[in-house]
Amino acid sequence: MFGHHIMLPTLSRATFCVLLFAGLFNNAVADTPANCTYEDIRGTWIFSIGSGNNDRTVNCSKSFTPVRQSKFQLTYPDVAVDEFGNQGFWTIIYNQGFEVVVAGRKYFAFSKYVGKTSYCHETMPGWSHDVLGRDWSCYSGKKLGEAIIKEQTPAQRDNSLRFSHRVNSNEMVEAINKIQNSWEATHYPQFDSFSEEDFINLAGGHSSGVHSRPKPAPLTEEHKAIMQSLPKDFDWRNVDGINYVSPVRNQGGCGSCYAFGSMGMAEARVRIQTNNTQTPVFSPQDIVECSEYSQGCAGGFPYLIGGKYAEDFGLVLEKCNPYTGKNGKCQTDPKCPRHYFTGYRYIGGYYGGCNEALMMQAIHQNGPIAINFEVYRDLVSYKSGVYHHNPSLTANVGFNPFEITNHVVVAVGWGTVKTTGQKYWIVKNSWGDGWGLDGYFWIERGNDECSFESLAAESFPILSTLS
Repeated sequence: MFGHHIMLPTLSRATFCVLLFAGLFNNAVADTPANCTYEDIRGTWIFSIGSGNNDRTVNCSKSFTPVRQSKFQLTYPDVAVDEFGNQGFWTIIYNQGFEVVVAGRKYFAFSKYVGKTSYCHETMPGWSHDVLGRDWSCYSGKKLGEAIIKEQTPAQRDNSLRFSHRVNSNEMVEAINKIQNSWEATHYPQFDSFSEEDFINLAGGHSSGVHSRPKPAPLTEEHKAIMQSLPKDFDWRNVDGINYVSPVRNQGGCGSCYAFGSMGMAEARVRIQTNNTQTPVFSPQDIVECSEYSQGCAGGFPYLIGGKYAEDFGLVLEKCNPYTGKNGKCQTDPKCPRHYFTGYRYIGGYYGGCNEALMMQAIHQNGPIAINFEVYRDLVSYKSGVYHHNPSLTANVGFNPFEITNHVVVAVGWGTVKTTGQKYWIVKNSWGDGWGLDGYFWIERGNDECSFESLAAESFPILSTLS
């Protein structure tokens, strides 16, 4: 088309790196209570599986009768082997559950939780289906060995409300600009009426926290060679003078950034795939109201929305359910066509495989990607320059971080400051085009600033007639 092309994964492990999540159909949850680590899940599991030949509406929230068992060995980093020696893959999904894909079948379940207690050696009732999504059944899993029981502690919250006025205040702006010169802060009047809860939602919402996230994968010589082969600066808003990125939008006080980030990635990739002959704007409100894979205005994860939801149920255009930024009953016009995506995966192929080089490669070859990263309050005041958080703000001005949330944005490219050589990502936000660099910001690249290089995802459009 113009030197860049969509690269769909081949039929390999990466093809099947599809990230299922709990809350299917009639078993939606209002929070993400489990808290299990990679090491909690790695090991040998017995899956008790119910009868098959169901469709995707099978209700696994009810009890089911197992008709057979299967044994799976889950080993480092992502290899799964069943009792017959068939090899596939597995991946933990945040700290909430895990998926196994072997011999043409997928298995996903939440890790078991009761109240605030996680039982990481067991799963809640989950879902199994073939890779074509046709033959569904229920199952549950139990890990061999000792029980792994954890009392969940609440995510660290900022209870220092006497400092709430510092968010977006002139005092905060002055402190930020005084302590560093990499980026400039400013006061935004549009945030003056925001409450503490509004700021938490702006940063991702209560239910978006990842309590144990991976570090970026080490840069190998192969990764360094990839980076050397790519341009020093790249931006999907200007490829040979053409913009392939959809307009900046505003999520308001709803914790729906995960929906906007997912839709932003999806919109750009359709534009790239069709050379801008199709320029859809998808509906985040459909996600907020209708998706069983997220928590509405309380947060969610792009892997499950731009990936699983887009593959299982499809996305609709904005006109089918215009954005209100409020929870509620699903109001999407049922007559609207659905537009599907496939091949969704973590950048790097599995949880913990992401790094700077692979993110750059995915952006350059396939299009913008969705990013989960940790947000601090100083980002609200960003105006220009290369953002990085300075921890000394906490000590100097009583400047506390948000409750541990994960804001979702779209990385559309990268660049380098000519005068200093400082590297940065070019990032599309969902706080309106009156914020930052016309709705965008730059964040330091190459050192996992705010965990920006540890959790990224992509998916691939299935070409359709958008109407």
